[in-house]
Order: sequence, then C-alpha cells, then structure tokens
Amino acid sequence: MPDMLVNLLQLPDENAELMAMRSGGVIIRRANTFEATAVRTFIESNFSTSWADEVVPCFSRQPVSIHIAILEGLIVGFAAAEATCRNFFGPTGVAPQQRGRGIGRALLIASLHGLRSSGYAYCIIGGVGPAEFYSKAVGASLIPDSTPGIYTDLLGKRS
Repeated sequence: MPDMLVNLLQLPDENAELMAMRSGGVIIRRANTFEATAVRTFIESNFSTSWADEVVPCFSRQPVSIHIAILEGLIVGFAAAEATCRNFFGPTGVAPQQRGRGIGRALLIASLHGLRSSGYAYCIIGGVGPAEFYSKAVGASLIPDSTPGIYTDLLGKRS
C-alpha cells in the first residue's frame, strides 16, 4: 500500500470537528499514559496485536501522541502519530459498530493538528488503505513509488 502526503498548513478546523463529536456524545482527546493498557486492549481486540505493539512508543512521547474517541465511557477509536516513524500518522481505527459517524475523520484531524503543533508543516500517512478517505478528509495525495514503504523487513518482504 502506498504512503500519502498531507499539508498540515491547510487542515480543517479542529474545534469544529471536536464540537460536532461532543454534540453526539463522543469525546476526542489525547490518551493519558495510565490508559495505555486500555488503549492497547481496544486495539488488539478490534484490530491486531501488531497495531497494539506499534502504538507503544506513543505513550512515551510528551505530549502523548495517540488520540482516542470515547463514547459512554468506552474507547471506540484511536489515531496514532509518530508510532513507527517520526512525522508519520497511523495506525488508526474505529470500532466496527461506530463507523460512519465521523469519528475517524475527527481523530485524524485532531492527530494531525497535534503534529502541526509539534512544528511539522507536512506529514506522511504510512501504508494507507482508504486513500480516498484521506484525500477527501485532509487533502492528502499519494506519494509515487512509496510502496512498500516503511512496513518492509530487511529482506524486502511486506510484514
């Protein structure tokens, strides 16, 4: 899967996204370090152990570089930044039963604003699946010849 490039200088308004989510009962915020186990458990239960492993460095950063979506006291989504590489977005995901509500978009925008506040002007979204989603949500564009990207082992096989 290819990588995408995002111009962090032209992001949608974060506050509008967060307020829209809050009006629907969803809170989008940075995770706390003491929530690492709960976040990893959510990711492993809904996605994969490798994604749960991938986000571990996010809890060592200051500020923490993983955002979560909470509905009725439960984690329903996450978005990681600078997990595998500096200035990379991902992985990210929303619980299957909560998809289609704009939670993924709000998590993406909050996370990218976090990268912007860290001083970055552009960001890489690594190994994207839904390229059309990222293009529409934040104007991301495909990076030519970016497959297989960072998710390759030393023998050149996709992990």
